[in-house]
Amino acid sequence: MYIDGNMEIEDIIEEYPQLIKPMQKLGVQCMVCGEPVWGTLAEKVDEKGLDLEEILTRLNAVLKTEND
Repeated sequence: MYIDGNMEIEDIIEEYPQLIKPMQKLGVQCMVCGEPVWGTLAEKVDEKGLDLEEILTRLNAVLKTEND
């Protein structure tokens, strides 16, 4: 399974905790005080004015590398 913009942040970090640091490095806040941020990845990326396609490409590359 790969990450898409409609996925809830909470679901992403629950299923793929290894993506927390990459998401933070890309500017996507996914944790606050140890608790997941609510909303979809697309919503959070839009709030920050970031490039959703770039973020999806990078996050999915992390997952692909782990599965190869």
